[in-house]
Amino acid sequence: MGGMTLTALLEHVAVNAFRGGRDPVVSSLHYDSRTVRPGGLFVAIKGLKENGNDYVADAVARGAVAVVTENEATAPSGTTIIRVENARSALAALSAAYYGHPSRELFVIGITGTNGKTTTAYLIESILGSAGYAVGVVGTVNTRFAGKVFNSAVTTPESLDLMRVMRQMLDKGVTHVIVEVSSHALDLGRVSECEFDIGVFTNLSRDHLDYHGDMAAYWQSKKRLFTRYLGSGAKRSQAVAVVNSDDPKGRELVDRVPVACTRTGIFEPADIQGLNIRTDLGGTEGRVRTPQGTFDFSTPLIGRHNVYNILAATGVASAMGVSVTAIKAGIEALKGVPGRLESVENDAGITVFVDYAHTPDALENILRTVKDLAIGRLICVFGCGGDRDREKRPMMGTVAGRLSDLVVLTNDNPRSERPEAILKDIEAGVVRVQREKLDPEAITKEKQWDRPGYTVEPDRRRAIALAIAVARPGDTVVIAGKGHETYQLIGSETLSFDDRVEVQRALQELSARDKG
Repeated sequence: MGGMTLTALLEHVAVNAFRGGRDPVVSSLHYDSRTVRPGGLFVAIKGLKENGNDYVADAVARGAVAVVTENEATAPSGTTIIRVENARSALAALSAAYYGHPSRELFVIGITGTNGKTTTAYLIESILGSAGYAVGVVGTVNTRFAGKVFNSAVTTPESLDLMRVMRQMLDKGVTHVIVEVSSHALDLGRVSECEFDIGVFTNLSRDHLDYHGDMAAYWQSKKRLFTRYLGSGAKRSQAVAVVNSDDPKGRELVDRVPVACTRTGIFEPADIQGLNIRTDLGGTEGRVRTPQGTFDFSTPLIGRHNVYNILAATGVASAMGVSVTAIKAGIEALKGVPGRLESVENDAGITVFVDYAHTPDALENILRTVKDLAIGRLICVFGCGGDRDREKRPMMGTVAGRLSDLVVLTNDNPRSERPEAILKDIEAGVVRVQREKLDPEAITKEKQWDRPGYTVEPDRRRAIALAIAVARPGDTVVIAGKGHETYQLIGSETLSFDDRVEVQRALQELSARDKG
């Protein structure tokens, strides 16, 4: 970008007070003082761990020409200060203006809900690609467009990063962008200047209560995509909500959205209806009825929860007027989603899945799906993240204990919490339904166990190896919680770790032992 004068930028912000006589050209925007360059404008926002007001002096020392803040007392003498009521709202407005309001030029599809956002995004991307559109995606796994892929630190980036990448997408010829919209992003205003054409609601179940406090506040955040953002701005008259009406909160939302609504479902009457669904460990088949016509589909994606994702993606495409031929082609072209019931092929006769499930509902969905389809025993390896909702830990333990033949409790991302305390929380839920605690060394040496139970192996690498070692041909192993992640957060360290790589390592060791 060529830059804008400070006065021109501030036309888009409600300014409470201004201190300084200059009108410099702003050559860049920043909310992290470490990235500030000479000519930059620094916006001091409050993060979940850090407060930008503590870094104003650093930003000025690095060359910031002005500072936007809620508290001018933090600024060094002589600094040009713009005081605002809400720095996050100001950051979003400034970012949109600086990058030329890119969401107005793009067709923007926002997806929110507790589970299914990533798979639905992949499905929409595949369908729109089959229909000939140039598509970009901002999501949990990565941000991708025009052959480029960038790792994602969070599901939905800060407003500045979102506007920057949307401008980059436009410059590369992208016409349609799919954004996974988290509850944090909605609550913190990261998408407040993003104009959506379509909003998708997948479902609502317990998650992120360490941040939101309770389910009511969590639901209010999710609902905001439809009641505040989708129903406002220049696109309001053409905006569409695509809502899973089989979900109780979805049914509530249908009656409250201020725009046209497309309902999706299997059991409740819907505009996009799933019919004749059949699923096994090889994939899913079924029929979808839409206003444009009916089509049959076949996909490697497994389980009813993925049928809901397919229906949501179909609802988006249908609202856009995409032909059923292209919808069907797009669904069937998608062969899998990273870390979402991702199968790890092997010659041991064991079915192994790696999945991102880290909520009670998501874990129940995948374990129930696999249990109903599996031939042999079901082994589940999982843990819970530290510095997150503690109350869901025993709930997830109960789910795993009820549905699995063997539960292997292990570390997820303990962060700053003591791993043993997290494991105790989970174990309290497991023992409600599965009282037999097995010794990990003993069952590994025996290579078989003949009764349901659970074991605790804090080291995730060893836990995965244990599950693979004790599985017999015909058994199914589900490793849940981290999915596509390629790291593990322990204390202040970020360690390289990928469940899929560890499964392959364990399978190779098993093969070597068998040959030996």
